[in-house]
Amino acid sequence: MKKLTFAAVAVIALFLQSCHPKGNEYHLYYLGGQSNMDGYGYVAQLPDSLSGEIEGVMIYHGNTAADNTPVDGRGIWSTLSPGHGVGFRSDGDTNYYSDRFGVELSFAKKMEELFPDEKIAIIKYSRGGTSIDTSAAGPFGAWLPSYTGGNGINQYDHFLATVRGALGAGDIDGDGRKDRLIPAGIVWMQGESDANDEYATSIYKENLAVLIDSIRNAFSAPGMPVAIGRITDSHNDADSLVWTWGDEVREAQAEYVSEDGNAALVTSTDNYSYSDRWHYDSEGYIDLGEKFAEAIAGLRRR
Repeated sequence: MKKLTFAAVAVIALFLQSCHPKGNEYHLYYLGGQSNMDGYGYVAQLPDSLSGEIEGVMIYHGNTAADNTPVDGRGIWSTLSPGHGVGFRSDGDTNYYSDRFGVELSFAKKMEELFPDEKIAIIKYSRGGTSIDTSAAGPFGAWLPSYTGGNGINQYDHFLATVRGALGAGDIDGDGRKDRLIPAGIVWMQGESDANDEYATSIYKENLAVLIDSIRNAFSAPGMPVAIGRITDSHNDADSLVWTWGDEVREAQAEYVSEDGNAALVTSTDNYSYSDRWHYDSEGYIDLGEKFAEAIAGLRRR
């Protein structure tokens, strides 16, 4: 009788496993910041290796919104493809791709090369012109988690909504199985807007530390590696400065990285050409994505 009972239990267990098969495991990366994270590269200028879907890499790109508007962050998980640059939007049911790209394509390709046995998932939420401190926000918005202006909603809240939507999906690749997402890195490209406000510049390091720790906590990963992209100045318009306190923000970024136990500074931005006063050209975004991947990989391998 016991043998029959054990056999029945085994059959039930196998049935339950077949109903809820184990999903895939993805290493998860968050890409955030302002317009040079949005991406102003031209899809038409992509090399063949980056011009199509990148199979096996999933992305959830949150819809952006201004401060003091209802929380947004709408998106859907989809296979990574060109068009996640400036102008991309999502209504939570459909993604509407632009003719631009950012660092996500070359970042994912390089991470595949560096960690060939891992699947990659990306959450992206960035908004052009945004600062961390509210004093420099202007019409674009601010990221400081302690924001209390207006109705209290700012870029950090839209980021949180993006994360909730992404992590709440369960089955991100649509194969009918619940997937596991392992927080593996943060890529942050921002600081230019703060560099045009003296007060925001003076507390940029402290604000950056608070924000990055808050992002880590949103993923329940206090030690999550972070790669910071160093801001640069195009010296457009007869060598005039685009960012008034740019050097001071660059120094603050370097100090933050030196004090954080799991951060790296990506400095290749100094070498890029520009498509306008503020944004790198297509080649720059491709190289920057690769450098971000190498920086995160170096932190993970410590």
